[in-house]
Amino acid sequence: MATIFTELLTLESAAGYLQLSPETILRQVENGHLPAQKQGDHWQFLRSDLDTWSDCYDQRKVLLKQAGALAHDDTIDEMQRLIDLRRQQSRLEITD
Repeated sequence: MATIFTELLTLESAAGYLQLSPETILRQVENGHLPAQKQGDHWQFLRSDLDTWSDCYDQRKVLLKQAGALAHDDTIDEMQRLIDLRRQQSRLEITD
């Protein structure tokens, strides 16, 4: 029978593993974004939780960069108007 080991990391180890500051890690814990458990004065993190959070965090960073790149694009409003118009036309065609 296989035994499953869950690796626990300290705050410092978790920060090193994610290449973030301990302060950033604690902020994510306090905001409820990163699961952790406090044992006395020390925080413990499951490596699998860090991996899951990191995947989501990386995706958010990519999306924010993409949104930032488009923030000053003058064509966005026109594209949204055309999308809304097409959606409205599609709804009309379905009801006809």
